Amino acid sequence: MTAMLILDNGTWRVGLLPDLGGSIAYGQVRLGETWVDAMRPTPDNPGRAGDAASFPLVPWSNRISGPSLIWDGIEHPLQVTSAGSTASHGVGRYVPWEVVEADAAHVTLALDSRTIPDANFPWDFTSRFTYTLEGDRFRVTMAMTNVSDETFPAGLGHHPYFVRSLGTSEQPRGGEVELQVRCDAAYELVDSLPTGPAGDLPARADFRARHALGSTVVDDCLTDRTDPTVATITWPRALQLDMEADESLSHLIFFAPEGKPFFAVEPVSHVNDSLRLAAQGKGEPEALGVHPLAPGETFTSEWSLVATVL
Repeated sequence: MTAMLILDNGTWRVGLLPDLGGSIAYGQVRLGETWVDAMRPTPDNPGRAGDAASFPLVPWSNRISGPSLIWDGIEHPLQVTSAGSTASHGVGRYVPWEVVEADAAHVTLALDSRTIPDANFPWDFTSRFTYTLEGDRFRVTMAMTNVSDETFPAGLGHHPYFVRSLGTSEQPRGGEVELQVRCDAAYELVDSLPTGPAGDLPARADFRARHALGSTVVDDCLTDRTDPTVATITWPRALQLDMEADESLSHLIFFAPEGKPFFAVEPVSHVNDSLRLAAQGKGEPEALGVHPLAPGETFTSEWSLVATVL
């Protein structure tokens, strides 16, 4: 078993768990002389990558109904991996990743689906995720290469959880968390599956103007980004995180469950169940984030968290 890998540049301290689906164990920022968890820390003895601070989403994000992938008029069955007879969050989070490179400032993890028994995807692919600390920036570079002999739909993303409150109940840091999310549209979802193309933002997910998250319950897929900085998370008087994402990450999952001390803001390349929506004529493939990947081609995306101490 690979031990936890730790990145530390004095501003950020990040733990990585290659054997737990290539997950991020924690993401901490230094406030004065104290490290605080900005990302939800992984508990001791986690049972799955879903317990971690964040985990890779490859070769797709969120849920697929059926479960099956519909591509070029052919339906490819998948294994059920989540509630509602769906497949969720791809392949990467279920398997160990190989450590390719590692030092104090960056780590590259890799996987090869050809080495995974019963990989829950009908085509062969390889993937590399690189985690880098650069000053106040925690950068995640994600890549997926088609090593099969057919073009297939590729998806990338990450699933970061953040804490609602910084510090501890004995030593709290900052005020109630506030968010600004720079997306103008969302999909109507039923059991996490979209019913049609993107439309108006529901009030619960409309954080275009910065305000407190409070007790709002959100589980939405957003799109129509308006800025390279897709979201800003602020703990007043303590810390601000700006989430930057390149254009290929055209969608954002915003998840704030009821009664939990965390929430998620997930940069992803496509809407949930994008291929079925496209096959049903309920949206243009490009707008849904469908990304055809030819044999030998690599799909690369990048996102960052930029920390500002307030």
